[in-house]
Amino acid sequence: MFQELFDQYQWDEIKQSIYRKTAADVEVALRKNKRNLEDFKALISPAAMPYLEEMAMLSHRLTQKRFGKTLQLYIPLYLSNECQNICTYCGFSLHNQIPRKTLSPSEIQQEAGYLKQQGFEHVLLVTGEANRTVGVDYLKNAITLLKQQFANVSMEVQPLEQDEYETLIDAGLHTVLVYQETYHKDDYKLHHTKGKKSNFYYRLATPDRLGKAGIHKIGLGVLIGLEDWRTDNFFTALHLQYLEKTYWQTKYSISFPRLRPAEGLIEPKVVMNDKELVQLICAWRIFNEEVELSMSTRENEKFRDHIIQLGITSISAGSKTNPGGYVTAVESLEQFEIDDSRSPAEVVRMIERQGYKAVWKDWEAFA
Repeated sequence: MFQELFDQYQWDEIKQSIYRKTAADVEVALRKNKRNLEDFKALISPAAMPYLEEMAMLSHRLTQKRFGKTLQLYIPLYLSNECQNICTYCGFSLHNQIPRKTLSPSEIQQEAGYLKQQGFEHVLLVTGEANRTVGVDYLKNAITLLKQQFANVSMEVQPLEQDEYETLIDAGLHTVLVYQETYHKDDYKLHHTKGKKSNFYYRLATPDRLGKAGIHKIGLGVLIGLEDWRTDNFFTALHLQYLEKTYWQTKYSISFPRLRPAEGLIEPKVVMNDKELVQLICAWRIFNEEVELSMSTRENEKFRDHIIQLGITSISAGSKTNPGGYVTAVESLEQFEIDDSRSPAEVVRMIERQGYKAVWKDWEAFA
């Protein structure tokens, strides 16, 4: 289990070692053909910022070598904003006095019909963490309905047990995104004060349960703004490296969500600027040529237009972050505000203007 490896590392020691990296360390990392975790520390360190242009060019080359000039399109489908957790950064948090909504099967079908009309084949199911309302039976039914229309069904919901994941995989589940939010144990407790999500180690072990269940792909990431983003990303890289060695048949992706405005949201402890986010994305690509890198509509149009050539391999478009937000309940509360409100067609045109191909349908599994 990853916990055994994780407990061998101390947050403060890792943070200090990142900030001690020098220009010479960065240059060594850039010259290598294969990078290790020490090289990743150098690439995400402040010392790497003067090398951003060189990092961007290298990231561009490595991405095209592995993924070509393609971008996978996906869309989130929010099924419920009901949640039993209290989290300081989320609009769905239990302490927020908001109208709660969970989509019925017919509403799921209506939302899905709209997304299908837009051209999407990859759909990401999202809910709050409410086992009694949106438990395994509800999720299995939703996946079964959506597999009839979409080539690829992913989800970002509460962590589950291995046998529950196996049930959903049998129903057609392809990918699970499970963000640790932060690997800083004390700060994790500050931001998750009530509910099952307050159990740091249970969440930390979720990718292990997914790997054992035989999931096709696991998405990792942290919520940028809760803690030092450099240190959090080192631990994400440590986690990824462990998972790739342990569950080598599984694919992996990394996302880079920055805190966005939402109902009852805290102010970020750490603010990452755009140049730092570019540095982080390029560092990830240089560190790992195989991992998929994803960018959501949390980011603005200008940033997304520029970042697609620097390492990103999948991108959302036309997103709504409220249950029923596309057709059936457009006024329900959003989890957070999006920043790129362009339609899917507009995003596709932007991708094509840059000489890239927008991929609606990557592959489909057949029984």
